[in-house]
Amino acid sequence: QVQLVESGGGLVQPGGSLRLSCEVSAYTLDYYAIGWFRQAPGKEREGVSCITGSPPSTWYEDSVKGRFTISRDNAKKAVYLQMDSLKPEDTGMYYCNTWPYNRQYWGQGTQVTVSS
Repeated sequence: QVQLVESGGGLVQPGGSLRLSCEVSAYTLDYYAIGWFRQAPGKEREGVSCITGSPPSTWYEDSVKGRFTISRDNAKKAVYLQMDSLKPEDTGMYYCNTWPYNRQYWGQGTQVTVSS
């Protein structure tokens, strides 16, 4: 059973930055593709970014390209999402999961609010 725990959310002003962390409890993270998802108020959950196993490759949803950076540290079993130049429309609950997602692995998420 894989468990994923998100952290690092908060309240930030437009133009600010946050770094989200996803800690993965698994025997090894090396072979898992991990994604970040977000759910804005009143909207469906959507994929934001993902990173594959070794060698890692990345994908970004168009609205976050150039502003978000996903990375992974297999030794720490962690995946990160560096979010810069944040916009109010980035507000939502952020989750990590395998990619593609597994319904059994959704965690509590971490709230990101971008507001002045």
